[in-house]
This record gives sequence, structure tokens and C-alpha cells, in this order.
Amino acid sequence: MEFQQLERTPGSFQQSVSAEQVQTMCRRAFGPDRQIVSAVELDGGMYNNTYRVEFAGERPAILRVAPEPSRQSRIERELMRNEHAVQPFLAPIASLLPQILAVDFTHQVIGRDWMILSLLPGVPAPEGFESWPRSEWGPFFAQLGAITRQVHDVSGPHFGPITGPGFRRWSDAVVAVLQDTAADLEDAGLDARDVREAVTIAEKNRPLLDEVTGPRLLTGDLFTINCLVREGDGPLTITGVIDFDRASWGPPEADWTIFMASRRTSPERDMFWTTYGPLSTDPAAVQRRLIYRVVHLGAIRLERQRTGRVDALAESYEEMSEVLASLR
Repeated sequence: MEFQQLERTPGSFQQSVSAEQVQTMCRRAFGPDRQIVSAVELDGGMYNNTYRVEFAGERPAILRVAPEPSRQSRIERELMRNEHAVQPFLAPIASLLPQILAVDFTHQVIGRDWMILSLLPGVPAPEGFESWPRSEWGPFFAQLGAITRQVHDVSGPHFGPITGPGFRRWSDAVVAVLQDTAADLEDAGLDARDVREAVTIAEKNRPLLDEVTGPRLLTGDLFTINCLVREGDGPLTITGVIDFDRASWGPPEADWTIFMASRRTSPERDMFWTTYGPLSTDPAAVQRRLIYRVVHLGAIRLERQRTGRVDALAESYEEMSEVLASLR
């Protein structure tokens, strides 16, 4: 078997698996007769280790391996199990999702969760954008808005992650994730006083947060980087969407997709809202969205620390300071 892995420093968060481990996982999933031709580790992801696996006489597949449990933070614990659990609720966009071919949470083969998925057609959207002028990007964002709306129209049983813990009140879910984020940042040796202040603000705004009722399905991490687009001529078309490991139940305006779609404006990006629909301009909704920004900024800070982008940490503190000033 040809085997290629990315070069990583010994202390990096993502730890590659060996060629022997890849073979063992694939044989456990498909039996001893499946011949593996090659396994190539893919760049771009920042949490799981991902490999494109080629088989003799069979379709290629994607192997994803989660971090060891001891390396997972509070707000990123057992994300692969969360992604597995959300699949039935993603039925409205099933045609755009990879099929799960095998999944193993036993830790008998390797002390990490792993799953194998079908390979979707297309290339990552940021790569695909290079083939089209910016003026042609509008249809992509319109499709993304429609896909997001389909997900957000799915109702759920509780607030919080798909696999739990589940909360009856939205304010409990928000306070819990902010508390966990602060603890994770402190464990990483970062200053989390601003996130601790956000916890206090969320506590004071519980009545405002609890105006939200009826949890909806949130994508958790859907934006350009997790969309695949068609190669070749024709309009910029989404062929697949991936990585729903951070999916949860909550109000649509708290979703990462809405956070990202709102961060910048341009004629092309604004096509998102033509299919998704406009955000509420009610003062209470605007105030809640500020709290949601704090949640996302805390997660961004932790990710930058985890992936070694310490030079970008200052930006999260500056933006957090601006949001907290508005909330005060």
C-alpha cells in the first residue's frame, strides 16, 4: 500500500496514524479481502485526521480519525459521535451528504473513534472559487442559504448538542457552553476573563435568552470550507456538504453559518439572504446575536491556540472586547 502522511511536529494537536493502523481499520470495516492501494492524508481539516483511501476495483473512500479522548476539550468532546447521531435529522439534505460506510467507537483497533465515508464529487469551495471570477460566486451563496434554511427547519427535542447534555431552557445551554469555553481556554494557558464576564452577562440576560423556544437543528460548522463544488464549466454548484460534528439544537440565529454569513458583506455573499431569509431586526434578537458572537469568538480563540496560530489570538480579544462593550 502506498502511504502518505502530513508532516507534523511531535507536539501538534493532530496526530497521524500509521499505515498499519489504516490497513487494520479498513480490513475491520470491509473484511480481509479488500485490497487497499493507497492512503493519503489530506490537509485542510483542523480537528480530525482525514485520509483518502483507494481500493482495487472499488470506489475510493474517506477515513476520518478523531483525536484521542485525552486530547479533547470540553466544547469539542466526542464530536464524531455527535456527527453520527445527527445523520437521521439531516434527511432534508441527504442527497448532499456522504454515506457512512463504517463506524467504530469501540477503541479496540485504535484508541480513537473513527469512521469511513463515501467520497463525494467536487472540490472544496475555496479551491473551486479560483476557477470563477468573484462576480460568479453569488449562486453558490444562494445555494448555501437554501441548504441552511432546510437544516434550520428541522425541530428538535432539547437545546444543546445532539448527543447531549440536553437542556430544557436555552439560557442553560448558553451559560454551560460559555463556562466550558472559559475553562478550556484557561486549561490552555490563555486569559479567559472576558469569557468569564460573558458568562455573567448571559446569566443576567436569562429572560432574554429564554424568549427562544422550540429548538431547531444547527449545522455547527457549515460554511465555504465545508462545501464541495462542481469542477469544470457551468455555474458554481454545490455538490456536497460535510462535517456536521458540531451540530446542535438551538435557535437558527445562533448557528455558525449565520455568524459567518453576517461577518462580511458583498453583493455575492449577500445572495445567501435571498434564499435563507432576512434576520430579525427586533432589539431583543439583535442583543441575543451579540451573545452568540461571544460564544463563537471563544471557540475561535481555542481553535487558534490548538492549531498553533498564536499570532492571531490578539484579534479574538479585540473583537471580544468590542462585543462585550456593546453588551454592557
